Amino acid sequence: MPVPNDNSRPPAAWCYSGNQIRRWRTLANVSREALAAAANYAPETISSMERGVRMPSPRLLDIADELCGAQGMLSAAKEYVRRERYSARAVDFIEREREATSLWTYEVALVPGLLQTRAYAKALIDNRIPPLDEETVEERVTARMERQTILTARKPPVGLSFVLYEAVLRSQLVDEEQLQRLLEASRLRNVVLQVLPFEKAFANALEGPMVLLEGPDHDRCAFMEGGLASEFSADPGVVSRVTERLSMIRTRALDPDETARLIERMVGWRE
Repeated sequence: MPVPNDNSRPPAAWCYSGNQIRRWRTLANVSREALAAAANYAPETISSMERGVRMPSPRLLDIADELCGAQGMLSAAKEYVRRERYSARAVDFIEREREATSLWTYEVALVPGLLQTRAYAKALIDNRIPPLDEETVEERVTARMERQTILTARKPPVGLSFVLYEAVLRSQLVDEEQLQRLLEASRLRNVVLQVLPFEKAFANALEGPMVLLEGPDHDRCAFMEGGLASEFSADPGVVSRVTERLSMIRTRALDPDETARLIERMVGWRE
């Protein structure tokens, strides 16, 4: 049965908390502009939080609570919105990732989240249009780092296979620390890391990132991400196509030893 694919649906905690901010603000006769000035946000940012499009920040909830006389009712929401530390598009995927027994990942432009350094993750999350507020950036960076426990903390270990298009490594965002992080991860017994060289790429390998997840009951789901939309599906036809494409990419990629030597040379070049 296909996994519901509704990328536009914000987390319920965001929607409810934002709705309550708007209701309390209206009851207290506090304008959106006044709340924005008190919280040092743009009115458009307040509007997006009230609509649930953006996570209501803990700071805004406290300021709105005091300004609107909510007697702790708005501040109490902080416990719940902090749990939603992923974008709406990522929530279903993260839940499946937590239960996975194996993951195959292919990335065409970015280092996979499970292999990112904190500095790399922050650079990506903080460089968005429209920009996220600082609290949301820190929440998401911390959440991304916590996801990486899947590499070493699970027993039995999760089987992890990563293939990176060579362009990922050539990005200016990838510094020596990030290269060393890739080498470190590649040495783990449950991790296979490969690079698809420029000269071995083919059209389907340039269409975007893909992840294949297998759960404890051997059920498989496929996740494909684009700039404006993502598809997360357990449909056998979709899973089969993603499996075939990932298998083709892996056969054209450098083997793990060749990949390690390539990354080691890149570290040497940057020293």
